Amino acid sequence: MPIAFGHSANLLPPVRAVTAPPNVICTAFHSYSPCSWAFSPGSKVRLRSLSKPPLFRSLIKCGSGAAVREIDETTFTDVVLKSERPVLVEFVAKWCGPCRLIAPAVESLAKEYQDKLTVVKVDHDLNPKLIEEYKVYGLPTLIVFQNGQEVSESRREGAITKVKLKEYVDKLLEAVSIV
Repeated sequence: MPIAFGHSANLLPPVRAVTAPPNVICTAFHSYSPCSWAFSPGSKVRLRSLSKPPLFRSLIKCGSGAAVREIDETTFTDVVLKSERPVLVEFVAKWCGPCRLIAPAVESLAKEYQDKLTVVKVDHDLNPKLIEEYKVYGLPTLIVFQNGQEVSESRREGAITKVKLKEYVDKLLEAVSIV
């Protein structure tokens, strides 16, 4: 059953997404950017510079306190290849719909498995050498690394549900602990 908005009971209002620059907060939600907000055309959403103190603490968590750390070509070796524990690398792009779709599941998994697994993400567009070296052809791509090497059969491309993601990680963690 559709949600009723105004006089139109069968139609959802059109939505427009806005991304604020890093020095701006959204006063409607009292949240810090980087963050995206969706609102209906005509709604009053004001963006204000962070030079003025916000009225409230952030109600929506966006970009801060994330369990998934973004890394690049300069930090990949230290964070991934030299790690003493397994590392799940998520190759993503900002324009990739399936990447945004699985992001909450990956974030949740990173928090749940923080004692067993390090989870990082690599931006496809900003790290062409890593994309070429690891032959990342589809997005999102998940690869598990252990002892400086890609774990055999750990590569996974495309969107995945949270349940399937947990099954995938559990199977790989079991395999690397046996080896």
